Amino acid sequence: MWLSSVENIDWPSAPGLSVAQQKEEYLSWLDLAEELKLNAVIAQVRPTADAFWPSSFEPWSAYLTGTQGEDPGYDPLAFQIEAAHERNLEYHAWFNPYRVAMTEEPDLVEDHPARVHSDWVWPFGGKLYYDPGLPEVRAFVQDAMMDAVSRYDVDGAHFDDYFYPYPVEGQTIPDEDTFAAHSDGTESIEDWRRGNIDLLVSEMHERIRAEKPWVRFGISPFGIWRNATSDPEGSDTSGSESYEIISADSLRWVREGWVDYINPQIYWEIGHPAADYETLARWWADKVEGTSVALYIGEAAYKAIDGTFPEATELGDHLDLTQTLAPIDGNVYFSAASLRDDTVGAVDDLVERHYTHPAIVPVIEGIPGEAPEAPTVLAARNVEDGVEVRWRGRAATSYALWRLPSATAGADELADGRNLVATVRAGRTSQALVHEGADGSGYYVVTAYDRTWRQSDPSEAVQVRG
Repeated sequence: MWLSSVENIDWPSAPGLSVAQQKEEYLSWLDLAEELKLNAVIAQVRPTADAFWPSSFEPWSAYLTGTQGEDPGYDPLAFQIEAAHERNLEYHAWFNPYRVAMTEEPDLVEDHPARVHSDWVWPFGGKLYYDPGLPEVRAFVQDAMMDAVSRYDVDGAHFDDYFYPYPVEGQTIPDEDTFAAHSDGTESIEDWRRGNIDLLVSEMHERIRAEKPWVRFGISPFGIWRNATSDPEGSDTSGSESYEIISADSLRWVREGWVDYINPQIYWEIGHPAADYETLARWWADKVEGTSVALYIGEAAYKAIDGTFPEATELGDHLDLTQTLAPIDGNVYFSAASLRDDTVGAVDDLVERHYTHPAIVPVIEGIPGEAPEAPTVLAARNVEDGVEVRWRGRAATSYALWRLPSATAGADELADGRNLVATVRAGRTSQALVHEGADGSGYYVVTAYDRTWRQSDPSEAVQVRG
């Protein structure tokens, strides 16, 4: 799920909360993720050219304390990562590359880069942005984001759909001078803008791969690349196109392998007249198939609970479809508050139909990794709360506990999520987990995983004793 910090949408719920309150709120979001059997959190840590960690590039975010540049009294990013990993949730740090402020004349700290380099920014549509066409801006924002990737134990680095700003009626992006100075012979300003974003994406991917090759770099673009009426390769839709409106050539990023995963925001219902969910899901699945890029679908949970979708079962219907399309490896929900605040039964329906068991994070083949050796189950015994399984392993990042109907632990059994009891972060050499409520029947198996979720051979199957 996405955990949004801009304008305090999800976390923290308001600026100026105490350290204890902020931590308590964040842990409650992880409680929700566990309750819903989710396996990753995408948390926004650089919403407006600021930081949720002590950064030498940009100031502390005002969304933490109410005052930009004010130290919150702890390191939120470090706390978030550690807490997520304790629950074996992946943690993806979500950055907004170019948005500086949600107003055109913000109260920026004196040494903010946007004040020190006033020629780096321009106002548009009531907000302030870094100019993506300036090479020095592109280098700076990469440095600011890579600071978090380099120094913290993140599992992923994530961009959403904000690159060049969305159009505003009656306004023109004020980058003509930048185009004149840096077009390098490109005749079309639209092509030049797309090229600027392509450079940001490709360079960021290259830097992450060089620094930490196991970190996943993903982008969540607007759901429509181009309509078929604009490009024969486009989708059979008639909505706005990311290629045109925000200069985001998301299909090229997939084909060039500049992202490890693509997470298009397909925020419409099945049967929508301009942007049918099924049409777009199938289109993206077709375009990703055969590449090394993973595909996760961005879901508008907020539309399921505010009445925009015609039926409360819409999200569940989406997963009925996506689970039949092999290239689609998962779904991401915007935002956390919508998953919590459901009053129409949409989330309950989704969970009942699709999230009754935990889920292993899918392997991304383009990310290098090596499966650990198989763990050894030491014992499985009845205890007051269920069945306690103890095992020993080495060189693993996490483990999965399975309960099988027989001693056979083949590929089919380990591909069936109904057999998965839990995943747990590796800690000590030997570990224990209680399968709460278990009756002692069946066989228990443990598998080990490296940082990239490559799976070991299974342990020997063990029956419950005592």
